[in-house]
Amino acid sequence: MNPQLQNSYIPDSPLSVAGLTDYIRLLLHSDSILRQVWVTGEVSSSNNHRAGFFFSLQDRDGDASIKCVTWKTQIPKLAQMPTVGEELIVLGSIRLYPARGEYQLSVWQAIPAGVGLQALRYRQLKNRLMAEGLFDDERKKPLPTHPQTIAVVTSPTAAAWGDIKKTLRSRYPGLHILFSPATVQGEQAPSSIVKAIQRVENDGRAEVLILARGGGAVEELACFNDERVIRAIADCPIPIITGIGHQRDESLADLAASQSVHTPTAAAELVVPSLNDLLEQHGNRVAVLSTVVENSLVTAENKIQTLRNRLRRSRLDNLVELEIQALAWKREQLLQAMNLKSQAAKQDLEVLRQKLIALNPRAVLNRGYAVVRQESGSIARNASELELGDELFIQLSQGKAKVKVIEIKD
Repeated sequence: MNPQLQNSYIPDSPLSVAGLTDYIRLLLHSDSILRQVWVTGEVSSSNNHRAGFFFSLQDRDGDASIKCVTWKTQIPKLAQMPTVGEELIVLGSIRLYPARGEYQLSVWQAIPAGVGLQALRYRQLKNRLMAEGLFDDERKKPLPTHPQTIAVVTSPTAAAWGDIKKTLRSRYPGLHILFSPATVQGEQAPSSIVKAIQRVENDGRAEVLILARGGGAVEELACFNDERVIRAIADCPIPIITGIGHQRDESLADLAASQSVHTPTAAAELVVPSLNDLLEQHGNRVAVLSTVVENSLVTAENKIQTLRNRLRRSRLDNLVELEIQALAWKREQLLQAMNLKSQAAKQDLEVLRQKLIALNPRAVLNRGYAVVRQESGSIARNASELELGDELFIQLSQGKAKVKVIEIKD
């Protein structure tokens, strides 16, 4: 007898082919991974049958392949129809075909490899966060009408930071801007953005926060679709305005923010009104008030003249005298009211004019003061922040000067 047969286990009875096939089928169907598995490969063959669409997937090197089928009722649900030569990512389950003893992948969904998977993940995350209510209008905070302190989260080297500073200073001089730097591209960007938002929260001074970045490719904006960033925006007690990318770009950060616009400059324009616009609006209100008062005077004078003519025709001298006195008193009241409103309007206008003058940085410089900036561009306020050899830039009323620190005194 063959020694190998003598030492091996011999079952009581052999399995039939059907029994072995059924046993293998049970093993395959009971595996949790094989019941719902993602597989990527290149379509090597296809056959559109009346029962369904049959095709094969193989690795790029051709070392392995698997037969696939999408049944007829499932075909309309496919995001991408399999085409020979295309690389796909398919979702399905392993099924055994007993008649031939072969296994195949029963496909429920097929998407293009690469970008297609990113889009699928984007939709899945969006739907999950939407179901949690992170994008609901009830969670969004109202923006302050006239904020005095604004926080900005963006890259310190990006053009977005310069655009935001320029826009805010031109629209609302004297505004306090808090800068919380963050990396807005790459693998470290999500955690960096979350930390930057938390710094603003812990500081507690900002009334509104701008999260911004200029345009870029889809993969460069991936950090604004990161779940950590979305939750940080939704949970932030400070209203957040996003100015990310261009009009064609939409991120989940935009959906979670209190408001979103398409550029960093637009975010800066949205967060504060323009003092020039406010002054123009006030001037328009004063003009409207003056017109109303003038029309009231004309109407009163016309009424007086009408009454005078009626009295003349009636020859009632006493009644005429009484009406004249009453109308004169009413006319005096109207004049006093007009003068009071006009004076109040002039005082408001003067207050605004003095405020604009006081907020003008040039006015401060003309009085002999100067602005000292470090090489980084930040204003030097404390001598303890300086070191010997530091180069400083001094803004005078007329021109600038560059100096070097040779001595520091308390």
